[in-house]
Amino acid sequence: MSATEPRPAEQERLERLEAQHVDQLARAHDALAASQDRLYWLDRWGLDLNSLMRRRGASTLRLALRGTRKLVRAVKKGRREASRLPEQVRKARASE
Repeated sequence: MSATEPRPAEQERLERLEAQHVDQLARAHDALAASQDRLYWLDRWGLDLNSLMRRRGASTLRLALRGTRKLVRAVKKGRREASRLPEQVRKARASE
């Protein structure tokens, strides 16, 4: 092995770091693409979120949307858990 060749442990670490860097870049590109997509539709619909959020009632609307989103998520979670219930009952009866 020459002085310029990395040792196997260093090579493995370098490969892990390069893979991590590639993953970070991919996530950054995905986030950028999603932001650009949102911006495209806001521009297309002629909406300016800054001016909308400065209007009276905007904070109340955001609060209502948050509450609605929380309710929808709770209902979805309840449905998921309810769909697993028959399997859990079957397992409990089998273990008795």
